[in-house]
Amino acid sequence: MSRKVLVLPGDGIGPEIMAEAVRVLESLQHGGLDIELVHALVGGAAYDAAGTPLPAETLRLAREADAVLLGAVGGPKWESIDIALRPEKGLLGLRSELGLFANLRPAVLFPQLASASTLRAEVVAGLDIMIVRELTGGIYFGQPRGVRVRADGEREGINTLVYRESEISRIARVAFEIAMKRGRRVCSVDKANVLECTGLWREVVTTVGRDYPEVALTHMYVDNAAMQLVRAPRQFDVIVTTNMFGDILSDEAAMLTGSIGMLPSASLDAARKGMYEPIHGSAPDIAGRGVANPLGTILSVAMMLRYTFERADLALRVERAVEAVLARGLRTADIYTDGCTRVGTAEMGAAVAAALDS
Repeated sequence: MSRKVLVLPGDGIGPEIMAEAVRVLESLQHGGLDIELVHALVGGAAYDAAGTPLPAETLRLAREADAVLLGAVGGPKWESIDIALRPEKGLLGLRSELGLFANLRPAVLFPQLASASTLRAEVVAGLDIMIVRELTGGIYFGQPRGVRVRADGEREGINTLVYRESEISRIARVAFEIAMKRGRRVCSVDKANVLECTGLWREVVTTVGRDYPEVALTHMYVDNAAMQLVRAPRQFDVIVTTNMFGDILSDEAAMLTGSIGMLPSASLDAARKGMYEPIHGSAPDIAGRGVANPLGTILSVAMMLRYTFERADLALRVERAVEAVLARGLRTADIYTDGCTRVGTAEMGAAVAAALDS
């Protein structure tokens, strides 16, 4: 039975990098992968066309699809419009409406890129971390929120950090299940010494951990975790944390791997239907120049094959194709070092597709 993939290029460099991810998917189709690609608008492009960052038709197609592949959304062009209509609301709306509560963000250093990392090679060599970020709760969604005027006339902004026990428990189980297939270590990151909400987080994660006696559970305050990621990142196997902390720490971890352009992500519901996207933004400053790195998006395709379609064999083929291209010395500008060959977005995507076919 054919599986349906909704393709959402988005804004900025989104259409450029998505074109290369689609090229890889088409190579897999020619090899026998039975999927149907459907295209729609989201983010700023959707606002320009339909007056909303998440049109009803896009949401309908997303619900019908087996998986969603997203480029990137946002940019300064839309910063002056009402916050409820900004491109990022389309992304948040998809996560919420589809129940995509588990965000998986791997930080893996390809050996060929050790010299591109901002840290010494001996610190990051062999890096392989999985950050499991809770995605539909926490301060990004909590109520009340907004800006109000106090009795004394001064304005104040309000955002609320809220987590229910069930939300914490389900993301913790995702982390422990992933750890069981990796190094069997989970570090739960919170701020339990200051925030009561994350005190509950620590308590619930500890309780869930008792169901996984084979997994070593540790806890770390978020400020220390940020420091440890650059001091000794290989101490981590699986990190599980809140929506906001995961947002920040995964971007920090990205730089350990050489470039944020290298990193994919998966956002899953309880049935492993997922939305897959690189963790970088829309980079409007380089949009249209053909220099963006498409590898994070292509590796997101590999995650889609592994987690939603349960085709680990094809996921491994995509990952090996990326590694083969890097071994040839091909580099986009963000990962370029002396002695390598600088290529553009389309050249990099074509090289991965060719390696996949060989």
